[in-house]
Amino acid sequence: MIKSAKIKNEKTSARETLGLELQKKLGIKNINAIPKINKVIVAIGIGSLATRKWLKDFDEFEKNLMKITWQKPRMIKSRKSISNFKLREDMPVMLQTTLRGRRASDFLDRFTKLVLPRIRDFSWISEKSFDGKWNISIWIPNYNIFPELNVDEVVTPIGIQITITMTGNKSAENRILLESLWFMFK
Repeated sequence: MIKSAKIKNEKTSARETLGLELQKKLGIKNINAIPKINKVIVAIGIGSLATRKWLKDFDEFEKNLMKITWQKPRMIKSRKSISNFKLREDMPVMLQTTLRGRRASDFLDRFTKLVLPRIRDFSWISEKSFDGKWNISIWIPNYNIFPELNVDEVVTPIGIQITITMTGNKSAENRILLESLWFMFK
């Protein structure tokens, strides 16, 4: 019991020091007004596999996404039929996981320090991947670069989409938050 409380206090103190550093950089008086990570959405699009290859068993992708995010993904199905894409109503389209709080911060820590350096020919993150408030969406063409997965476990390579939303009101504040979390921009 004492050991877990110690670990919890160490992680909390790391968050608090990051918050205090951001408070000094941004010149914000109230610590509650500091921008924070709201949520991280990790998704794998499986609609093309369901329509083109008629794949019906998505257990491999579900297990791999569960290993990456430590959380069971939910299956998102199509709402309506689109004949040009050979998509029918209630066909599986995506596996998605929403991470909040400690899981989101742990995932971002692993993502920035372990995954981004492993991307081949990685040349920083482009500013085109941000929206107006500097919420970011990153697409990685192959999800087997995550260290939790063995190369033998990935039978069908597929891309992964990571979206990070923040609570900051200004884009400059959100950019400083991402830079403090080891994100590198062009």
